[in-house]
Amino acid sequence: MPVTGPTVVRRQLGRRLRRLREQASRTEQEVERAKVCSRTTLWRIESGKGPVKMTTVRGLCWFYGADPEVTDALTRLANGTDEHGWWESHGDAVPDWFRLYVGLEAAASDIQIYDPELIHGLLQTPEYARAVFRAAEPAAPVEAIERRVNLRLERQLAYFDRADPARITAVFGAGALLREVGGPEVMAEQRDHLATLGQRVKVSIRVLPFAAGAHAAMVSPFIQLDFADPEDPDIVYVESHLGAHYLERPGELAEYRRIFDLIQRQSTPIEQYESEEYR
Repeated sequence: MPVTGPTVVRRQLGRRLRRLREQASRTEQEVERAKVCSRTTLWRIESGKGPVKMTTVRGLCWFYGADPEVTDALTRLANGTDEHGWWESHGDAVPDWFRLYVGLEAAASDIQIYDPELIHGLLQTPEYARAVFRAAEPAAPVEAIERRVNLRLERQLAYFDRADPARITAVFGAGALLREVGGPEVMAEQRDHLATLGQRVKVSIRVLPFAAGAHAAMVSPFIQLDFADPEDPDIVYVESHLGAHYLERPGELAEYRRIFDLIQRQSTPIEQYESEEYR
């Protein structure tokens, strides 16, 4: 049974309302002129960016000419858009653009990760996470760093304590294991932690050795999120220092699947990488 949550519900409702609008040949400007809601609010609704009022959903359905059955179903769906995920209580410690990601991560059935330099947040030890946060903001107060570390640990707990967590396949560049984030002891602990996680039934951790040479994913890190519910399409998440892009078009998904397949073939299981000491 796939996990559901407010982020997924918001996206489902947004897509269905957008589809209704397009079928009714209504523009965003027409919705605003009819005073159902503003164009900004409509964009947020259709993008799954926040909770949606039931009265707004009913107004949109009326304007689009939806039948009563569809209207009632979408109005009920709106009820689930204002529930809070664990991350909602952390205020500005979780940027708006990242809240969408953690909500999707919590609902995914399969997660494929590629990163050449950084261990993914779900797989980090506390000391590794602490060193990453400190490097990003050297002047930050200790309390702020500890708050972020605790948030990361809470995210891991929420994920791995699920009755049926997603299948994780992570491919890390050799640099992610060799860079001494926090120092040799912290990295030794992090590598041991990855090896332990890799023994879980639904976790596969692989390393792309330097000996692999040029490869298909040299442009940037990325994460693929797949969902069991066909109403919630798969996405590719690409992060920057200031935000993130969520790619959903079939051609985009196909290209990133092709790239991940290629690097996965060139990679080796972490236990083999460690035992053979690929460098």
